[in-house]
Amino acid sequence: MSFKIENHQSSNRVRVIKFQESDLDRLIFPFKKHTILSLEYKPFSRFSLAKSLDEVFENKLSQTLVKILNDRETGTVIVEPEIGNKKFDKDFLVKLSTGLAYLVGNPNFDSMTDKYYARFFVKHQDSSDSYLRKAYTNLDLHTDGTYVKEKTDWLIMTKMEEQNVSGGESVILHLDDWEHLDELSNNPVGQQNFIWGSPKSKNVDYKVEHPVFSKDKNGKPTISYIDQFPQPKNMEQGLFLQKLSDALEESKNKVVFPLPVGSTIFSNNYFWLHGRKAFNEHTGLSRELLRIRGTFFN
Repeated sequence: MSFKIENHQSSNRVRVIKFQESDLDRLIFPFKKHTILSLEYKPFSRFSLAKSLDEVFENKLSQTLVKILNDRETGTVIVEPEIGNKKFDKDFLVKLSTGLAYLVGNPNFDSMTDKYYARFFVKHQDSSDSYLRKAYTNLDLHTDGTYVKEKTDWLIMTKMEEQNVSGGESVILHLDDWEHLDELSNNPVGQQNFIWGSPKSKNVDYKVEHPVFSKDKNGKPTISYIDQFPQPKNMEQGLFLQKLSDALEESKNKVVFPLPVGSTIFSNNYFWLHGRKAFNEHTGLSRELLRIRGTFFN
């Protein structure tokens, strides 16, 4: 097993897995077998790609990822490949992210792009209907999959490239480190069903109902929340959501760090929230991200 595992410098809950260039070189040939189009059109090819990735690391990578992501004490991995060489292009990063995803489970269909993944830009100018692309506004702490019928057990975010960027640091928070967890997860309002919708850009034409807080199989709280999508039914729900939003953003236990280009955040979606700091203004600002979210294999 040649990949390195260490604790992230900003949090002992976050593991960092580093791939050396020599190991990535061994992926170039098996990855060339699969074009991006074949991965999009033939789901079985994604499993083949993932197996090639696992074999480079003696079939230990899949076991390591599943263990970390399902461990309530950890639950987040930062994958940092050594990709300074131009031979590792953006197609390579799509394939690497695909391989990581299919080592732990099945990705959901992403309605925003009609694929199993989404690629999108954050730029200086924006006319979208979602905070996701608003460069100069904080993307507040949230979980994914709040407005869809599918389960969302985990989330991958890969930074494909960026230009003229300062600020925009990643922000994450483990639910058990949040100072207001007991108070708000035990509030009866947080256990009521809320209506969740989404803006037009998400291409989801239905609404769902679910509470903000639930319990896992061990009786510990889980959260499903994003500030833009709940549609409170009454004053009680509206005020609860405001209190929840304020308490999350004011937390002193958020983990804030820059994510290197080419790196991936891989998180359990039930007890980790994620967001992003605002960027510093620059007319040439551009960041491309890749997102995959899905469920664990049974």
